[in-house]
Amino acid sequence: MPDISPASAVAAYGGTARAALDSASAMPKRGLAAPDFGSMLEQVGKNALDIGEKAESLSAKAITGQAEMTDVVTAVSSAELTLQTVVAVRDKVVTAYQEIMRMPI
Repeated sequence: MPDISPASAVAAYGGTARAALDSASAMPKRGLAAPDFGSMLEQVGKNALDIGEKAESLSAKAITGQAEMTDVVTAVSSAELTLQTVVAVRDKVVTAYQEIMRMPI
């Protein structure tokens, strides 16, 4: 597992927080109730996939010379940070599940 610097962790957290806020604001409002957790998680997952797909399409365009290298590097870097954040969240969820399973009943 690659080392994650504090700066990259902060940047990844900021990107994920912005994605969560963007997805939460894009959801339809149901009175005063906040969007449920499952819907928010689904939207954030879709946003992460969109970031990865954008990086892939820009990489393909760069091979044919149709995209600027700075755009490709920025998109790939964003996709990498998003993936690192998703993996970190997944690891925390698995750890929380394991802790719950170890609790005595």
